[in-house]
This record gives sequence, C-alpha cells and structure tokens, in this order.
Amino acid sequence: MRAGTLLLLRHGRTAYNASGRLQGQVDIPLDDVGRWQAREGASALTASHRVTRIVASDLVRAADTAYALGEVTGLPVTLDARLRERGFGPWEGLTAAEMREGWPDEYASWRHGGEPVDGAEPRAAVAERFAAAVEEHAAGLSRDEVLCVVSHGAAISTGTTALLGLDVDAWRGLVGLANVHWAELRAGGPDAAPPWRLARYDAGAPFAREHWAAGPDWISRQPSA
Repeated sequence: MRAGTLLLLRHGRTAYNASGRLQGQVDIPLDDVGRWQAREGASALTASHRVTRIVASDLVRAADTAYALGEVTGLPVTLDARLRERGFGPWEGLTAAEMREGWPDEYASWRHGGEPVDGAEPRAAVAERFAAAVEEHAAGLSRDEVLCVVSHGAAISTGTTALLGLDVDAWRGLVGLANVHWAELRAGGPDAAPPWRLARYDAGAPFAREHWAAGPDWISRQPSA
C-alpha cells in the first residue's frame, strides 16, 4: 500500500532567494513575500487536491510553508530531516558570481552537470535520503490518499529523478521548481517499474510569474497606462 498521489512542494521565498544566494542547508526563514506565497499556494493546492498527510523538511523555510498548508487543511505537519536541501558546503550563502570567482573550474563543472565543490553533498546521497523518506511516509496510505512533501528546489528535482527510476548521476532533465510550486506524481500498479509516474511539474497558484516572484503589491508598482 502507498499513497496514490504524491505532491512535492517547494518552500516560499527567502531573502537569499531574492538576492540570488545559494541556500543549501542554511536555516534561513521565509521573507514577507515567501509568507504570502505560502498562503496563496496552500489555497491553490487545496483547490485541486484533497491532501491527507503533510511532511516537511525541518529547515524553517520549508516547515513554515508546510504549516501554512496545515492551517488550510487542518492537518498536522511531520518534520523529517531527510527532506532537507542538498548541502553545498563552502558555497552556501554565496552568489553565482562569488562561486565563479572563488572556484572557477568547480563552478563551470557544476553548471555543466558535474558535482559541485568539495564538501558538498553528493547528488546520489541527496536522492537516496529523499526517496527513502518519501517512500516511508507514503507507505500505509491508501490509493485515494494524497501525501504532500514540502522541501527544497535541488532536493525535489533530484528526488523526483530517483522516484522516476532515472539515473541521478547522469540525467539532468528537471529544472528547479518556482517557490511554492509543486510536482505531482501518481503511483503505478503494484508491480510497476518505476513505481511513480510524473503527472505535472511546476504547478502553482494562478499568478503571472513576475507577480508571484515580487509579491502581492507588484501590480500597484507597475506604471499606469
């Protein structure tokens, strides 16, 4: 037995997102826009899915996004450290320009699909812990139940690759989700390989991307016609 539907939801915006800094496992909170995204995203997600269980990374930006969903659904939130973002070692907190300046060869390799700087968590290790956590939380749920996992951009794209049975060290076909957007996976049959099928990717609340990234007062800041 496992949940019939799996939703992998990225957390809301943080100050590091807004300034283009690599977060990794830095425990940075949502900013004002991120809290707005969490509320609006929860409303959009529950309009299309009847979530029955919520689990989340224990990093505060994911946990608080999950709590916003919990307020709408009335469900408790279970925290699981295996759902944390990929650790990026000495690159955490840096901009792309700072990484490129300090580690030009490693940065170029990473941008072309290789592993990042020494001290970063290997991609395969992220996939293994993420997929194990998802399968554990999905187990025991019925086919008509929906599990929502609130996590992080790199963890979700890597974990989704693993759940779809693809080689995480060789396949780079998924881009990162936007803040408070989700991937929807559906369980296959009892003997299906892989056990999950991708139904939607990067779904979210019905806002223009510029509005979503900038926050609720974006329209008021636009020049009048």
